[in-house]
Amino acid sequence: MPTYSYKHLDDGTTFEVYQSFTEPDLTVSPTDGRPVRKVFSPIGVSFSGSGFYRNDSRSENKTSDAAGKKAAPAESSSTPAAATAAPAAAPAAASTPSPSAPSAKPAA
Repeated sequence: MPTYSYKHLDDGTTFEVYQSFTEPDLTVSPTDGRPVRKVFSPIGVSFSGSGFYRNDSRSENKTSDAAGKKAAPAESSSTPAAATAAPAAAPAAASTPSPSAPSAKPAA
């Protein structure tokens, strides 16, 4: 059975009681009838070791995120990104527009 801590409301003294999970919380002290309140405290959990963090449970060869992050510095160059994207856009402009697409006015 779990042990719960209670505190007397009038003087602040604490005591512990063994109670079942199904028993209701005490409102008065079982020994003297004074009003009490349950004391809540942080639980003692320590997450140590591997596997608790996002980068612990994955290896670099299994995820695309790690590969993309690794390749990004290698691709950097002195050429701006806009200069490399321009040739890919040129053939699309030269193609015939589809009937559902709005037509572009020729440049004057």
